[in-house]
Amino acid sequence: MTATNLIRLLLVDDHGLFREGLQRLLESEADFQLLGSVASVAEALALLQRHAADVVLLDYDLGEQTGIHLLEACRDMQLQHRTLMVTAGLSDFGTLRAIRLGAAGIFLKHSPPSDLVTAIRTVHRGDLWLTAASLQALVTAQPQETTASALSPREKAVLQGVFEGLTNKELGVRLDISESYVKAVLQQLFNKTGVRSRSQLVRIALEKQQLYGLDLPV
Repeated sequence: MTATNLIRLLLVDDHGLFREGLQRLLESEADFQLLGSVASVAEALALLQRHAADVVLLDYDLGEQTGIHLLEACRDMQLQHRTLMVTAGLSDFGTLRAIRLGAAGIFLKHSPPSDLVTAIRTVHRGDLWLTAASLQALVTAQPQETTASALSPREKAVLQGVFEGLTNKELGVRLDISESYVKAVLQQLFNKTGVRSRSQLVRIALEKQQLYGLDLPV
């Protein structure tokens, strides 16, 4: 196998055990060359500035940040690799954002490992890797995109509380609603913003504070 025939890969996932298992799979393929296995956006960008990758295998949930942040940074830096999202799951809006930012496919972690090898080779040759569920998500998310920034008064109040660091119970007391109702509104916010955790929601709130009409906590 010559160097020109190798597919140079970068793995970005914050779960060490998953990275180790996937690394063994990738290294067993003769035409794969693993450039690195990292846990954060910052580490991935540092490596991509030193080495040209062909395909980046990118998890969505990276702790305080998401794979979306890496996609945005790579787009701004005009890096030329292909990106395959390898994730436990994405919201419809998250799927749309990832594809719009240049992701070449969505691969679900519960799928067979052999399918991942096929998916990598598929996106490397310039094709998309999208399951029927991903395609449906793109269709479903299109109308949501126009209203993603339009929060209801209740959603805005809950987001403000999350922004201030309130717990679900404290939010319920402040807004005079049940804790289960708070959780339901939080899920609506997750769906609208394409995130999966409170910490990621806070980051989105910081980035779009003026758009959402939020007040910085004192």
